[in-house]
This record gives sequence, structure tokens and C-alpha cells, in this order.
Amino acid sequence: MKQNHKKLNGKSLLCWAGASVFAAAAVIVSILPFIFMVLNSFKSKFEMLTKGVFSLPASLNFKNYQEVLWGGFIGYFGNSGIVLILSLFLILFIAACAAYPLSRFRFRLSGAIYGLIVACMAIPIHITLIPVFQMVKKAGIYDSLLALIGPDVAFALPISVFILTNFMKGIPAEIEESAEIDGCSKYRMFFQIILPLTKPGLSTLAIYNGVNIWNEFSFSYTLTQSVKNRTLPLAVWDFQGQYAMNTPMIMAVLTLTVLPMILLFIFAQDKLIKGMTSGAVKG
Repeated sequence: MKQNHKKLNGKSLLCWAGASVFAAAAVIVSILPFIFMVLNSFKSKFEMLTKGVFSLPASLNFKNYQEVLWGGFIGYFGNSGIVLILSLFLILFIAACAAYPLSRFRFRLSGAIYGLIVACMAIPIHITLIPVFQMVKKAGIYDSLLALIGPDVAFALPISVFILTNFMKGIPAEIEESAEIDGCSKYRMFFQIILPLTKPGLSTLAIYNGVNIWNEFSFSYTLTQSVKNRTLPLAVWDFQGQYAMNTPMIMAVLTLTVLPMILLFIFAQDKLIKGMTSGAVKG
């Protein structure tokens, strides 16, 4: 028994060591590009060419960031923020309103509707660029932030409804039965009971969809034309053309672009993990 116990401890220690090595390697691979980007964003125009790319900058040169911020970056940032907030509000609200009846009620077309929503997840986004462009032109909203919100909401809804439906199915039916006995209506039950219990799932969807909306490029490039209506991914595109020979300036733009999402993950990672694990346990 002692020998078997020692063997098990040895195997567990070996597995733990192997997992630690792989985890450390994954962290290094993930963080190296960010370190490379930040280090070079503080260098002067020719410093990166004369020294190594992973060398420390001679001094903290904030001129790159000052020039980027004064070069219209704040306008791009504001546009992305507006599109992100409005799109996330519509996605979460519509998805929750659709997931509630699909998860709690039984009616004739519930299976067909749910199957159609799941099937929409398989539609490649980029094949809809031309139809969406034509719709936006006919609707008279081309080259506006409103033109970006529609596609962002439409393509995020299928997976959002799918995830929330399965999440709401895990909420015990006894909670609703007790509320019905107390005279609670369906609308009040949804807003005061179901939605608060679905906060972990909503938080997970907000982070997941928020990253996709923040980094969306194709529709932003197709549906907008003027600089005043362009979002952050297009800022990278425009600044790349403007500062093609100034690599540290491009690194400064990229750093400012990814920083909000990194901060979001740092401060909201507990909600993301809680939402994923709650859905896994209840599903």
C-alpha cells in the first residue's frame, strides 16, 4: 500500500511539474508580443533599428503617445466606445428576452426557432458584407455609427441566445413556482428574478462580445468612410499608412488600442470564470 501510495504521489508530482512547465511556456508565448510592443513604443524612430528589438529604451519617450493622442486617436476611441456600449446593451437585452421563453416555456415552434438560431451561428460573417452594405445604403445610414451597431448586434445574437438559453435552463423551476404562488407576473419574474440570477452568464457574454466588437474591422472598413465615424481598428490602419516608416509610433497606437481590453480582463476575469463554470455545472 505504501509503495502504491508513493507511486501515486510520484505520478501526481510529475503531472503537476509537466502542467506547470506547459503553463509557464503558454504565459511566455502570450506575453512576449505585448512586452515587445510596449518596449518599442517608448523608443525613438531609429532606436529600434540600431538596437535589439527586445532591448530597453534609452529613456521613456512619451512623444509617440502624445503625437498619437493629438493625431485624432481620441476620436477613434470615442467612436469605438459608443458602438461597444450601445451594441452590448442591445445584444444582452434582446438575447435575454429571447432566451427566457425558449428556456422556460414549451410551445409548438420553440424547437424550430431554437434550431434556426443555432443554425445562424454557422453563417460566415464576411459573406454578408455586400448584402449588409446594400441594406445600409438603402436605409440611408451609410458612414455612421448606427451602421456599425446593426451588424454587431445581429451576428452576436445567435451565440448569445444559445448560451443564455442553456444557462437559464439550469435555473431551478421551483424559484418561479414560488414566485407564481406569491402572485408574481411573468414580466416581473423575468426582470426581478431571472435576470439577476443570469448575471454571471450576462457578464461572460459582455466580455466575449465586447472583445469581438472592439476588434471588429471588416464592417467598420466597409460601412464607414469619413474619419469622424471610424473606430479603433481603423485607427491602426490609418496610422499605419501615416507612420509607415515610424515603427515605434505604430507600437504606441497598438498599445493604446489593446490596453482597454487587457484592463477589462484583469478586473473582470473573476466574472468571466464564474459565468463559464456556472454554465458548465448547470448545463
